[in-house]
Amino acid sequence: MMIRPFNLADMDQVLQVWLDASVQAHDFVDGDFWASRIEDMRDIYLPLSEIYVYEEHGIIQGFLSLQDDTLAALFIRPEYQGRGIGFQLIEMAKDEREKLDLAVYKCNWRSVDFYERCGFQPIREQTDQHTGQTEVVMTWYLEQAA
Repeated sequence: MMIRPFNLADMDQVLQVWLDASVQAHDFVDGDFWASRIEDMRDIYLPLSEIYVYEEHGIIQGFLSLQDDTLAALFIRPEYQGRGIGFQLIEMAKDEREKLDLAVYKCNWRSVDFYERCGFQPIREQTDQHTGQTEVVMTWYLEQAA
């Protein structure tokens, strides 16, 4: 296994990880919504981000995307979930930052629970402008972890 910086050759695999994991984790949002966002991910969101991939045997099993101090994305291929990949990516991000913020769908209780286990604290709720779903905004500070 290896966590490494993203390169353009990873784009197709990263987009597939994002789509598969989004559809699986967000069954409360129409799957067509996610498919309709692929071009935005490829052309807008990913190029604006600092991305790290978790790769093993040439397969990108997951990735993490940072925008400044925001954890913009963390997605693991459904068949590789539950193996500690997300935790390892979060730990790598914590090594890179003193503070991390994120927003996660409240209905995605598995992810809310995961982020709490990783040391993130919920601070408020908001409505996602694209889906109308309630999000939990969470934060982690290096000082609170010490």
